[in-house]
Amino acid sequence: MIIPQYRGKIPAVNTPQMIEVDRAMIKDFHIELIQMMENAGRNLAHLARVRFMDGNAFGTNVMVMAGTGGNGGGALVCARRLHNWGARVQVVLTQAAEEFRPIPAHQLDILRRIGVPIISANLIADITVIDLIIDGIIGYSLTGAPRDPTRNLIQWANRQQAPILALDVPSGLDPTTGAIYDPTIRATATMTLALPKEGLLAPVATANVGELYLADISVPPALYTEPALALEVGPLFAENDIIRLR
Repeated sequence: MIIPQYRGKIPAVNTPQMIEVDRAMIKDFHIELIQMMENAGRNLAHLARVRFMDGNAFGTNVMVMAGTGGNGGGALVCARRLHNWGARVQVVLTQAAEEFRPIPAHQLDILRRIGVPIISANLIADITVIDLIIDGIIGYSLTGAPRDPTRNLIQWANRQQAPILALDVPSGLDPTTGAIYDPTIRATATMTLALPKEGLLAPVATANVGELYLADISVPPALYTEPALALEVGPLFAENDIIRLR
């Protein structure tokens, strides 16, 4: 399926606004984080298959890098789906499983139960056959430059020949200003969620963002009209769950 190019105007949001979107989804509309995470991971896997696997995931070698929060949880959902579709998926974690927040930890437990290999970050240099890297390390909650072991994972990913697909924002990029910290993922493509983050549209960020896609996580349009946001957002995903912005 071809991802449609969106030609209309879409508002961009900063970090405080995305925090408000997440709060309202859970508290006001009772759409739970695990539902949003499942939507994000499903769409990320779909984009990976369409854009980087010629529509067929079977036999492809995928490395999924996952952090301990919601961004990592979405990447773990993506890992599960690609595994189910026949890809050879391996997952590397930024921290020990015990450090993961409850819902991403639940996604990690599923992967262990279905037999997806979870490898230690200090063994990642031994992985030599990779067709695609999924960046699910840091989402819009980034504060300051990445530190080890996250720093080492980003540097490793940037040294590989394989394309990188980033979830929401490339790890190391400030989602509000577009500032590029040292290091920052140099993504071939980025799939952001709900609405584009302001930093992704900054000229300085273009080379690290790569192709820019927007994916549906089922935010009700009515949520955006509430006073805390006061945004006009139409039915962006009427044609497809994913649209291309750039």
